[in-house]
Amino acid sequence: MKNILIGVTGGIAAYKSANIISLLRKKGFNVKVIMTKSATNIITPQTLETLSKNRVVVDMWERGFQIDVEHISLADWADIILIAPATYNIVGKIANGIADDMLSTVIAAAYNKAKIVFALAMNTNMYENPILKLNIKKLKELNYDFIEADEGILACCDSGKGRLKNEEEIIQILESSYIKPETKNNFLLGKKLLITAGRTEESLDPIRYFSNHSSGKMGYSLAEAAANLGAEVYLISGPSNLIIPKNIKKFISVKSAQEMYNEVFKIYDNIDIGIACAAVADYRPKIVYEQKIKKDSDELNITLIKNPDILLKMGELKKKQILIGFAAETENLIENALKKLKKKNLDYIVANHASAMTKNNNTATIINKNNIQTNFNDISKNELAYHILNVLKGRI
Repeated sequence: MKNILIGVTGGIAAYKSANIISLLRKKGFNVKVIMTKSATNIITPQTLETLSKNRVVVDMWERGFQIDVEHISLADWADIILIAPATYNIVGKIANGIADDMLSTVIAAAYNKAKIVFALAMNTNMYENPILKLNIKKLKELNYDFIEADEGILACCDSGKGRLKNEEEIIQILESSYIKPETKNNFLLGKKLLITAGRTEESLDPIRYFSNHSSGKMGYSLAEAAANLGAEVYLISGPSNLIIPKNIKKFISVKSAQEMYNEVFKIYDNIDIGIACAAVADYRPKIVYEQKIKKDSDELNITLIKNPDILLKMGELKKKQILIGFAAETENLIENALKKLKKKNLDYIVANHASAMTKNNNTATIINKNNIQTNFNDISKNELAYHILNVLKGRI
C-alpha cells in the first residue's frame, strides 16, 4: 500500500499530524490530507500542504481545483485512511452514519475500499465515556480499526489515558499491520487455491447452536493476500462479520462442518493449494430439535457425535496439492502441531495459541515436514498471511 490519506480533526493533538505526514513522506508513501474546519484553528493547511506536497482539502464546497467528485476520488485513491487525532466527535459521527463535512463523507465513501484506522486522542473523561466505548465496539464489528491512546499528561493538565500515541509508534503500527511486506508479485498466478475460514455452527434447536470464537480474520487475510499474488482463490467460510475479500474467484458461505465438508470436496480435486484455516467443530449434537428446548428441568443432557474431519480427508486424498493446516492450541503448542502435521499428511502447519482467534495480531510458528520452524511474534494477520504464502515459493 502506498497511498495514505490523513484525516486531521480538531483535537489539540492535531499539531502532531505534521510529524506523521513528514515521517510517511520520508518512507516513500504518497500522502494526502483532509482537515476539519476545527483543525485549521490548531495548525494551518499551508503547513500540511508543504509537508505532504499535496493540496489540503477542508471545504466540501470549494471550487476551482478539479472537476471530479472529490469525496469519491479521494476514497478511491486511498489504500489507508488514518484519522489522527481521532476525537470523540469523529468516532461518534462515523458510528452513527453522519457525513456532514469532507472528512466524514470521505470515510463513509471509503468503506469497502480502504483500511480505515482511528488513532484516538481526547480528554480522559471522554475516553472513558461508555458512549465512546459503545461506538468503538460498533465500528470494530464493522471492520474499522483503532490505535489506542497512551497515558500521560494531557493538554488540559489532567493525567490519564487519552494522549495520542507517539507519531513513530503510529507509523510502526501502520507498517506492521496494514502495509504488505515486500514480495515477488504474482508468483501464485494461474494457481487455484482453496481456503477454509471462520467458525462453524452446529445447531441444537432453532435458537441455539454450538460454536467457537473464531473471527475468520486469518483466513480472510490469506484469501486477500493470495488474490493479490495472482491466485484464483476459492474461499469457503463459516459465519463471519468480515467483508468478503476483493478479487477472489468464488466465495462460498456455509454454517455447519458437514456443509463445509461438502463444499470442500466439490472442488478439491481441481485445486493446487489447500489452506485449512477454519475452526471446524469436532462434534455436533446427535439430535437437532425442531422446536426450542424449554428449561423444564435442572439438567439437560446432550449427546454429541463426531463431525467429519475435513483436513484429515484432504490429506488422505492429496495428490498434486500442497496442503497447509492450522493448529490452534491452548497447551503443548509445537508438540500438538507436529502430531497434526504428520497425522493429516500436511506439507506445512501454522501453530498458534487459541487466544489469537479474536485478535487482529497473531504470534505463530510455521513448521514444515522436516520440522524446520519459522517464528513470527505479534504481527498483524494481514502480514502473517504473506509470510505463510511465501513458503510456497519454489514449490509451485
